[in-house]
Amino acid sequence: MSSMSSELERLAELHRQGQLSDEEFARAKARILQGEAAAAPGSAPGSAPFGSPATGQVLRRSLNDRWLGGVCGGLGRMTNVESWIWRLLFVLTSLCVGGGLLVYLLLWIFVPEE
Repeated sequence: MSSMSSELERLAELHRQGQLSDEEFARAKARILQGEAAAAPGSAPGSAPFGSPATGQVLRRSLNDRWLGGVCGGLGRMTNVESWIWRLLFVLTSLCVGGGLLVYLLLWIFVPEE
């Protein structure tokens, strides 16, 4: 029971911080209350495409930490890695392999803003 209350508190904190939308908060809360907190990410209909709202690891493009599309800022927030490191990785993979730009563009298109 204490783990359920701690999960609910963590969800409420993420919702207050703006990392979860009202809809995501309601879905995650319902899953916890129904005992489905251990379900695989993306198993619920309409769940976020990247990450799990219950754990707070939802990929959203950043509105504050952005140079172009906010992809690196969102990745930085989700992974707890500085966004400049993600930018450097995308630039290096674009220069060396060529796929970094394509991946960045796809993320820019398909990942929603926060």
